[in-house]
Amino acid sequence: MGINLSEYLLEVENISISFDGKKVLDNVSFKIKEGESLGLLGKSGSGKSVLINILRGTKEYKPTEGKIFYNIAYCPKCMNIDVPSKKGTKCAKCNEEMIPKKVDFWEDKPFFNPIRKRTAIMLQRTFSLYGEKTVMENMQDAFTGTDIPKSMIIPKIIELLQKVNMIQRMTHIARDLSGGEKQRIVLARQLAINPMLFLADEPTGTLDPLTANTVHNVLLDSVKQGMALIVTSHWPEAIELLTQKTIWLENGKIVQQGDSKEVVKAFIQKLMPEEKIRFPGIGNGIIELWDVKKYYYSISRGVVKAVDGVTFTVNEREIFGLVGKSGTGKTTVSRMIAGITPFTEGELNVRIGDEWIDMKEPGFMGKGKAMLYMGVLHQEYTLYPDKNVLRNLTDAIGIKLPKELGKMKVMSILESVGFEDPKELEEILGKMPEALSVGEKHRIALAQVLIKEPRIVILDEPTGTMDPFTRKIVAKSIRKARETLGETFLIVTHDSDFIVDVCDRACFMEDGKVVFIGDPEKIKEKMISDKET
Repeated sequence: MGINLSEYLLEVENISISFDGKKVLDNVSFKIKEGESLGLLGKSGSGKSVLINILRGTKEYKPTEGKIFYNIAYCPKCMNIDVPSKKGTKCAKCNEEMIPKKVDFWEDKPFFNPIRKRTAIMLQRTFSLYGEKTVMENMQDAFTGTDIPKSMIIPKIIELLQKVNMIQRMTHIARDLSGGEKQRIVLARQLAINPMLFLADEPTGTLDPLTANTVHNVLLDSVKQGMALIVTSHWPEAIELLTQKTIWLENGKIVQQGDSKEVVKAFIQKLMPEEKIRFPGIGNGIIELWDVKKYYYSISRGVVKAVDGVTFTVNEREIFGLVGKSGTGKTTVSRMIAGITPFTEGELNVRIGDEWIDMKEPGFMGKGKAMLYMGVLHQEYTLYPDKNVLRNLTDAIGIKLPKELGKMKVMSILESVGFEDPKELEEILGKMPEALSVGEKHRIALAQVLIKEPRIVILDEPTGTMDPFTRKIVAKSIRKARETLGETFLIVTHDSDFIVDVCDRACFMEDGKVVFIGDPEKIKEKMISDKET
């Protein structure tokens, strides 16, 4: 066609923009190729988010000065847009030859929206989800208008949800997800459009390290597949991890640009210690009890204080133990948290997504809403004796999914509770309960709870009369489930060894009261000393 197309996907030339007479970006220039990653580093107010919006084509962010060029290949028949390396190939939609073009983004109107449709964006805490729809429905909606065959949409959704570690939330309503979970669904939806360029504005700034690591890995993998990435952050470590090149912005101007490691090193050296942003850790509260009481009246004993002023917090993704001898009130506390047993006095709140639910409030908009996202494994669990493991985990408990998807979900959950060997995994599906060991039965029962995608899992005396070896296996399966599914576990037990094996923290109860909350080892020591006295 006689056009000398640049090797760069995006060329930014001397961009400036002013708001209310103040220059927010001042003479910014850079270039990025297919499969390259660029970091935008700087403190709040440095102009990073403004630049992202300019590149995206957000209406209010048309630059005051300068030019933005996208070098593309496009189909003249259907206006299908693709990366410049696709020039000369056949259009995936109509089989015409893709021809190259250098597009003046803000001025070449016919190409403005088609380029925007191939540009993914994640903005700070802007989730862009349909709140009343499930995760699966939100994902299906993301494929509207794409050229992916209908038969490939479900497999592609599964692939994306697995990538962002959200397969265990596919049936959840979007509004009930936490901020970090919403962020990962937004990421999966954006990847569904097969973007040429991904613009990520502080994609992990408010996430815990585990969730942030998931997002980082997905973005890095997408860059390896040829996607260009521009990511902003005030967290230097994220920039160094995610990008090859970095621009350091300060008051809208470029201070330094080049190799990410070098720019990040210079940025950190200049920051005063108090200006460094501490990355948030795991541990926001998800269950909170304040002075909770449960009193019964008995003719023979009068007022019985089963639970007498209990206060503690359980954090998200924590494995928290309620420990004590029989009759100390620990099971009653767990039943109150689960919404099964009403409490007499105090405050008990459970967080679903970003909303705190008052467990005193009856009905669906009260505790009923929280109960939808809780799973309880009682001391006396039973498996359906006439159904194999696969059916125990699907139709027997009312999981309504297509057969193939149901089996995939079962295998994923079984892997999460410790059935890691592929051969063992395939064999266990066809086994009847009578052919299972005690430890296997317990892990299948745990899988029955987890497959319903609870946010909070309550296990009442999960070890029972198990031998030490089996207890170790069950402890490992709980830790594995927490790691892969992101659940919060509340474990009720009198078994101090099991608490040490599995819990992050524990609460020791006596006579309906909290005696000590803290390290499981210290609680074990206290229980031993109590026995000796």
